[in-house]
Amino acid sequence: MNSLNGVMVVGLTGQTGAGKSTVSKIFASNGFTVINCDQVARKIVEKGTKCLDEIADLFGSAVINEDGTLNRRGLAGIVFSDKSKLEALTTITYPYITGEILRQIRVHSMKGEKLILLDAPTLFESRADDFCEIIISVLADADIREKRIIARDGLTAEQAHRRMNSQLDEEFFKSHSDYIIHNNGNMDTVNGIAWEVSGKIRELFKSKQTPMKVQ
Repeated sequence: MNSLNGVMVVGLTGQTGAGKSTVSKIFASNGFTVINCDQVARKIVEKGTKCLDEIADLFGSAVINEDGTLNRRGLAGIVFSDKSKLEALTTITYPYITGEILRQIRVHSMKGEKLILLDAPTLFESRADDFCEIIISVLADADIREKRIIARDGLTAEQAHRRMNSQLDEEFFKSHSDYIIHNNGNMDTVNGIAWEVSGKIRELFKSKQTPMKVQ
């Protein structure tokens, strides 16, 4: 449950390759302001940031390009093959990520945008679920996710497996979410479910904004 007065934050997460972006677009079309945490994660490691300096100190020059920017592929090759190094990376980055998320929520709130979707692949790992009143997880079958990841990121099957195995398992998402949306490829079904869920949450939000009448 978040403590941001007048704001309802909904967390959207799930397995890599499950197709969260499809669901996120439906929520955006139904009036939600979307904070994309992939973009947040990129922002906090831009050239010259404190977070990038800390990453370079830990992992060395192999993760920094000649122009001073982050070598994402090099870093991924290190952390997705060694769980302890992935944990070390998250220890550095997540405080910066959550700080930037909170800053963006406050900015949107000041503009009157009170219904916010937090599109966050690592919602639970970063503890950003602490900001959320409702959590939605998007899941899909492993073989479908593998094909999507390979096509999306240009990875080998082995690299895709490493990324999939580095995440929380399906049962965790099911037991820690208020809504589960399965996305195995039927777009009409997924869009319909996402629209229905977003509508229910909008109505819940509206009901909480309506002052109780005194008898």
